[in-house]
Order: sequence, then structure tokens, then C-alpha cells
Amino acid sequence: MLKVWRTEGLTPEKVRRMEITALVDSGADDLIINEEIRAQLGLKTKEKLAVNLADGSVVKCERLQSVEIRFANRWTMVCPLMLPGNNEPLLGALPIKAMDALIDLKNQQLIVNPAHPNVPVFKAK
Repeated sequence: MLKVWRTEGLTPEKVRRMEITALVDSGADDLIINEEIRAQLGLKTKEKLAVNLADGSVVKCERLQSVEIRFANRWTMVCPLMLPGNNEPLLGALPIKAMDALIDLKNQQLIVNPAHPNVPVFKAK
């Protein structure tokens, strides 16, 4: 379960929040949301671009204004992609890495990096 917040351009009392369930997909790069999530958060389009899907097809989609993603004791900011329709949201490799989280394949879930349980740790070299 992820918490997704729209904060850009809003005062604290007007921040839009929602919890979503997303498929953790290390083959995807970014957070990918659908039209319903976009509407509920009131996200604006930053740019239009093409995206390669897992089946090899290319579709046009929109990169949206930034949102904050929260998972456990981690958070990161991303500009999600929105695919047309009501597709299942995907959490890709970049936000997973940005939160210093890992995919637990055995239990099929996202976990906080056990080597850094209290705070995320990043490489800067």
C-alpha cells in the first residue's frame, strides 16, 4: 500500500492524499498511474511522451506534476506517468531505489532495505 500526496502548489490544508495498491514492477522505470488516480489528485500534465510497454507496443502518455510517495518510513518525489484508461498502477525501479526499498520475491512484497531499516542510505560516488 502506497500513500500518494499531491503537494505542489497547495497549502498544507489543501494537500490531496490517497492510498493506492500498485504492482511492484522492477521492469518499469517510474510510478505509473491511471486516469482515476490522476483525477482524484487533480494532477496537471507537464509533457506528453511515448512509452514502451512490456508487450513491445508504444503508447502515448502524459508525465504529470510531481507527487510524494510514502511507503513505511520512506518517501520520495516523482512525476508519474499516466497511461490512458483504468490500468493497474505500477511502482517502478526508480522510486523503489529512491526510497531504498527492496522487492522481497519470496513473499511478493515491497520491503524497507533490511540493511538500513531506520533511514534510507544512498550512494554518492
